[in-house]
Amino acid sequence: MTSPTATTDWAEFASARAYGVELLRAHFVHHVYERHSHDGYAIGVTESGVQAFTCRGALHASTTGTVMVFNPDEPHDGHAGIPEGFTYRMLYLQPDRVQRILEDARDGRPAALPFARAPLIRDRRLARSVRALHEALSSGTGRLECEARLRDMCLRFAACHADDRLALREPPRPNHAALGRAREFLHACLADDVTTGDLARIADMSRFHLCRAFARAYGLPPHAYQLQLRLAEAKRQLSAGLPPAQVAAAVGFADQSHLTKRFKGAFGITPGQFMAASRRGAA
Repeated sequence: MTSPTATTDWAEFASARAYGVELLRAHFVHHVYERHSHDGYAIGVTESGVQAFTCRGALHASTTGTVMVFNPDEPHDGHAGIPEGFTYRMLYLQPDRVQRILEDARDGRPAALPFARAPLIRDRRLARSVRALHEALSSGTGRLECEARLRDMCLRFAACHADDRLALREPPRPNHAALGRAREFLHACLADDVTTGDLARIADMSRFHLCRAFARAYGLPPHAYQLQLRLAEAKRQLSAGLPPAQVAAAVGFADQSHLTKRFKGAFGITPGQFMAASRRGAA
């Protein structure tokens, strides 16, 4: 990864078409954005430095940890606010995808598109959500997790920072038999790239209510529950002597580095260290 303190400009762009999102991570010292707008939402977070821009007739400065939101078709520009420049992540979202997420959270009832009350938002939880979604989409993370992070970010924005705040109802009492079917499906399809829609159809619930009810019933949302299943199976296969790259593919991780990151995050050691300890224990 390029150093955030670099004196030269750099940019990394990717498209996550399955989610209706485009991704940008960049560090700019010299680049100046001309006045422009986007046909969808532009939601980002400043990671370091200061990004200055004009929007809604005023000059704004986004500092580390600040969220920026530009509504569809909202003109703005951008440039470095300090000599060291700035590093930021930006998500470009299709409005119809945002609207579908909100309508699902309202049990299919219509939901108006949310519009940010201000272009700058100081909300640590939303900032973490934006960054987590960007990282998940750019690293090939599975669909359950990406969908959950996209949903969480959109709902946080719409419920807390839109001009007409989204009102959500508490989900109905969970149908434990239906949730059990969704849980069994995750066990049976351990390595598959399952979607929230798959689980919602099995449980006959909206995606939003399925995820809330699942977390209440089992202590983890579906994507986190799936991760624990995969890690447990990875440990079993590593103990049997299978190489990490083969294990990663077999249990549904994007690649060996993805397995290593999640394995170490959960257990504090790498798959290789775990394998070595397993061999010593079997000797």
